[in-house]
Amino acid sequence: MVHVAVMGAGNWGTAFAGILADAGGTVRMWSRRQEIADQINSGCNLEYLPGLQLSKAIEATVDPEQACAGSEIVVLAVPSQTLRANLETWGRAVPAGAPVISLMKGVELGTTMRMSEVIAEAGRVEQERIVVVTGPNLATEIALHQPAASVVACSDMGAAERVAAAVATPYFRPYTDPDVVGAEVCGATKNVIALAVGMAEGLGFGDNTKATIITRGLAETTRLGMSLGADPQTFLGLAGVGDLIATCMSPLSRNHSFGVHLGRGMSVDEAAAQLRQTAEGVKSCQSILALGHDRGVDLPIVEQVVAVVRDGLPAHEVGPKLMSRDLKAEKHSTPHAR
Repeated sequence: MVHVAVMGAGNWGTAFAGILADAGGTVRMWSRRQEIADQINSGCNLEYLPGLQLSKAIEATVDPEQACAGSEIVVLAVPSQTLRANLETWGRAVPAGAPVISLMKGVELGTTMRMSEVIAEAGRVEQERIVVVTGPNLATEIALHQPAASVVACSDMGAAERVAAAVATPYFRPYTDPDVVGAEVCGATKNVIALAVGMAEGLGFGDNTKATIITRGLAETTRLGMSLGADPQTFLGLAGVGDLIATCMSPLSRNHSFGVHLGRGMSVDEAAAQLRQTAEGVKSCQSILALGHDRGVDLPIVEQVVAVVRDGLPAHEVGPKLMSRDLKAEKHSTPHAR
């Protein structure tokens, strides 16, 4: 029986705790709010996964050191833009030698660091201990034990296999992969593409428009990932096209739903108030665009999302701006082609 700490008690952290418990582990979750910890200890998380009965193998605390004590695996499930501050506060509580799982999907503002890079720097965790879990992982569906699969990526395949064994259940199938860079670029960028797809839906556009954005969004994601040394095959798998489809098309996706609100004329603040949960793409779009600029990679969809989210461009102007780009061939000989 593996003892695991889950640092963060939102919907994905809670659903992932359920996976770990169903795989035979014991789980202690850390919540920054006492009322959420109390709910988890009573067998539920009403704010993030209402109606779900949690396993008796899951408990919670507001003390990060208590959560991490004796853990063989530590899961990080906090909002991506708060990761550094959290690690600087309680990162020293993470047991030495334990694999550290990243559930975050973002790129840090200001540094353009991927989440594994932030964990390594702020948490002083060796890269071979950092494991990225990503894929089509809509938390509500997984909490209901609907079948899903995911990528477990780590530079050390031994650590990846150890984590995969700890999360394998009849309804959740992990696939190991050494491509951490590709897994993280896919996970972060798909949130921004989902915002664009949601905006298109909110504006009343149909499936042709949404399919176009998804397909060209995959091309953008691939160009960015390959500029960072990712394996191109990653973008055709669960971490890439699989997660992109789920996040862009499902009403359960926070980024998709946020985009729909923007498309219907809401401001960013109004959409955030309506959603009441973190949509990672809203902040990460700026850092992803900056990363693209640094690497000389053209990201037109990301650029238009930033124009709406940061600069206040009305969502109804996004479509024409995307479609007015220069005509060119769909395929190019290099990943950096514009």
